[in-house]
Formats: sequence, structure tokens, C-alpha cells
Amino acid sequence: MSKFFQAKAFLSYWLNCVDEHSLHSPFFYDFHTKVVKKKAQLNPEAENLRKQLLDSTRTIDINDLGAGSVINSRQRQVKDIAKYSLSDAKFSALYSRVIQFYQCEHVIELGTCLGINTLYLAESQNTKLSTFEGAEALISLAKDTFSFAKARVKLIEGDINETLEDYLRTHPKLDFAFVDANHRYEAVMRYFRLILKASHDKTIIVLDDIHLNAGMEKAWHEIKNDSLVYASADLFRCGFIFLDPSLNRNHKVLQF
Repeated sequence: MSKFFQAKAFLSYWLNCVDEHSLHSPFFYDFHTKVVKKKAQLNPEAENLRKQLLDSTRTIDINDLGAGSVINSRQRQVKDIAKYSLSDAKFSALYSRVIQFYQCEHVIELGTCLGINTLYLAESQNTKLSTFEGAEALISLAKDTFSFAKARVKLIEGDINETLEDYLRTHPKLDFAFVDANHRYEAVMRYFRLILKASHDKTIIVLDDIHLNAGMEKAWHEIKNDSLVYASADLFRCGFIFLDPSLNRNHKVLQF
């Protein structure tokens, strides 16, 4: 991950982001004022587990998770994985607010990691969440997280390239999809195409780390310009994709 690339990407975001005073679309005005800017309600249980993971010196052997990790060694301490791979608490809380505000029931997460973000995605009582992870060591740690939190989560183990397609073929249409697995262009585009086939007009797709590297930015730009995407919101760390034709090709860069 190039620090220069990240700095350049953030400068572009900072120069282009807007707040509600520049939003004329009723949908985006509500999205920004009632969801994005709403005060974060952190999950105490998830944050307590996050702290424990950030303090853990346990070393695990982990298989390749795809481009994105700043840790090159297969041998990794849990605290380093927690530091570099977990979603920030304010973003996890945002995803939870989105799911609750738009009443999303069928939710999937690609890339369980340690399971902290998963706990936020599963906060709504009406949500049925399935989370996908391919790294065996992370699966074991995520199971511990879900056990401690008594989370209502279905963990799907194995190569996402294989498990996702099978899952989507046999389950109802998606309401919300969070993509944070392999951070390579080809993988992200494949995930998007599969999710698109299993979506409806109100489905919300969230791509994490959209400015992490050139491949992720390329994927983000192609996805938001797809003929079936009618609106997008760039919050730098992540990007929201909306499929509702009534939104009329509205693409925003929002302050967060």
C-alpha cells in the first residue's frame, strides 16, 4: 500500500466532498443528515472484544487474504490483524445505522476477519446475516467472537469464490451486501457481478477500502458507472452503491 497513493487519494476526496448544504437530492439529504451524520452508537460488547484483540500477542499462521494487508508474513500477531484489518468503530456503527434505517433484512458480509464488524451488521433484530471467510485461522477467532457475543450470525467457511455463488443461488434477494474480502480489482468485480444478480432495486452494496490501491479505485469507478447503478456515495474509507432507478444517476462524495 503506497502512502503517496493514499495521500493523493485523500486529497482528492477532501477537495470534492460536500455536506448537506450542497445536497439537493432529497434521498441524499436524508442519507447524510439522518444516517451518515447521526451520532454513532457504539456496540459496547463489540468494542470490548476489539480492545482484547488489539491487546492479544497470540501469533497465528494465516493464508493469503488477497491484496490489502500491510503485514507480509504468514505469521501474524492477532493485535496486528486487529489494528490493520478491522473496520473503524465509527464506520461499523454507520453500517449498522444504514441497515436499521433502510430496514435491511437479508444481509451478507464478504470478509469476516475477526468478527467485530459482523457484530455491528447483525445488531438489528430483523436482520438475517451470513458472513463469509476463507482463512481458517480467522474463522476460528471469529467463532470465538460470535460465541462470546452470542451473535445471531451464520458463518460460511471456505473460498468465497466458491461459496458465494452457491449461497446466492439458493437464498432470497439481498438487501445489504458488505464487501471487504480480496482487495484486487478482478476479485471485487467478480463479487459485484454475483451480488448484482442477487439484488433488487432497494439493495445497498458497500465496498470497503475503495481508495486502498489503484486496483480498488479502478473497481470503484467502474462499479459506480455501471448501467445498473443509479447512485453512489464516496466516504473515502468506503463507497455505497444504490440500485434504485428513481435516484437518476446521482453520485456524491460526502463528508464523514
